[in-house]
Amino acid sequence: MNDTEYTKIQIEISQLAQHIVKVCAERRKTISSAESCTGGLISAAVTAISGSSAVTELNVCSYSNRIKEQTLGVSASTLKQHTEYSVQCAEEMARGVMKLAGADFGVSTTGVAGPTGGTEEHPIGEVCIAVCSRDRTHSKRYIFEQKSGSSFTARDYIRACAVRKALMLLDLIIMTEQ
Repeated sequence: MNDTEYTKIQIEISQLAQHIVKVCAERRKTISSAESCTGGLISAAVTAISGSSAVTELNVCSYSNRIKEQTLGVSASTLKQHTEYSVQCAEEMARGVMKLAGADFGVSTTGVAGPTGGTEEHPIGEVCIAVCSRDRTHSKRYIFEQKSGSSFTARDYIRACAVRKALMLLDLIIMTEQ
């Protein structure tokens, strides 16, 4: 794969983050993120935008189940029954960080970015994303391809695709809220 597609994804991420910050600032709405496999890339994209301090106060990088439980309020039964790589976990992460921050919107990611850690049940490239507002939650499981190029690894690509999709869903929820 050439680097052009990866560059386009990075540009889309920046454009989405700019739009989210602009709209949230205009509407006086706040967002928060809880990230596992994306490791703070959603937060980085949003906070790269000037004026982001008006729309985000708290973002959590929650790689461990201990943090998912103790900080974000993901239930032990969810982790046991569905695992940390589930839409149920992603939903609880998004609601938990939104509550913790007192934000209007929460977004979360959890999954297997690779190149190790994949199983038959949870393959490399699996990412569960959840976005919530006070009235609704949208979540979905995705399987992103393992593509690499001269300037990025398959892990980079999976994480970038997950961030782009998470921001797209966040933007959609924000734009459809009254």
